[in-house]
Amino acid sequence: MSDEPLLRVSSLSKFYGSRVGCEDISFELYPGEVLAIVGESGSGKTTLLNSIWTRLTPTSGCVSYRMRDGTFRDLYRMSEAERRFLMRTDWGFVHQNPADGLRMTVSAGANVGERLMAVGDRHYGRIRETAIDWLARVEIAEDRVDDEPRAFSGGMRQRLQIARNLVTGPRLVFMDEPTGGLDVSVQARLLDLLRGLVNDLGLAAIVVTHDLAVARLLSHRMMVMKDGHVVETGLTDRVLDDPRAPYTQLLVSSILQV
Repeated sequence: MSDEPLLRVSSLSKFYGSRVGCEDISFELYPGEVLAIVGESGSGKTTLLNSIWTRLTPTSGCVSYRMRDGTFRDLYRMSEAERRFLMRTDWGFVHQNPADGLRMTVSAGANVGERLMAVGDRHYGRIRETAIDWLARVEIAEDRVDDEPRAFSGGMRQRLQIARNLVTGPRLVFMDEPTGGLDVSVQARLLDLLRGLVNDLGLAAIVVTHDLAVARLLSHRMMVMKDGHVVETGLTDRVLDDPRAPYTQLLVSSILQV
């Protein structure tokens, strides 16, 4: 991993009136590192993710990203156009519901190809060839390239969303409950696929999940949230095998009892 972080989050807070979404959160994410943010529903993990991703404007704090030229930029001081370009090129976002991250009325190939066109590729044959190659990487057969996502199963839609996000070679991918709502057997295959792609491509990722098994399989480091605050952070195996905060101990023991 690089000596320089890819992302810096400093004293980030988001309030909804008097209610705390997340408060005073700071961390750094390095290239090739996967951070899991875990906690129960209402813990603040999705608010934090959306504040980092600039979908929500934080109440206070700073999020800075290291651009490809090595300079750090404050995401909230970028223009809207600059942020949109970053999201189309350097970043990916895998939604829990694949329909939120796909265009459901165009073909699978077009969903992948659109991202390539966003970064300037205009050669139809090359775009189609790359799309077919990426569909194969996420275990979607070539003969489905012209099918629309609405003809796909939930697991196939999620794999298509992953291909759409990764085709431009992003450096940072956000994942919001990436296996939520899928059957257990489909989840297992998808997690294996995700882990392989993240390792092969050297991606940095932030994964929001309530599922500690997902966190263990995908992440190097874990941050546990409760009521908008970070209650424990550390290497994933250490946090799960030797939880120190009472809340983390409760989370881990509740999984073991299931």
